[in-house]
Amino acid sequence: MILYTTVPIELVFPYENDTYEKQKTINLNGIPLLVEYTDPQTIQIVRVLSSDPQHFLDDRYSPGTKISMFNPAALSSS
Repeated sequence: MILYTTVPIELVFPYENDTYEKQKTINLNGIPLLVEYTDPQTIQIVRVLSSDPQHFLDDRYSPGTKISMFNPAALSSS
């Protein structure tokens, strides 16, 4: 079967619920990000949710980047 769609693969074939429980949407320096908690002091960027192309070009916010929670002042939950 071939499925032609613009829907992300995660929505077509969802992961287990425990995968989504570790993810959260945050704003880091004004940029909306989907992150995953890897441990209590570290988060990892899963997806950039911004519509600004400059945010996608900034290497600091690329998916897979790990961020320390040492400075929580830059973070805000949404």
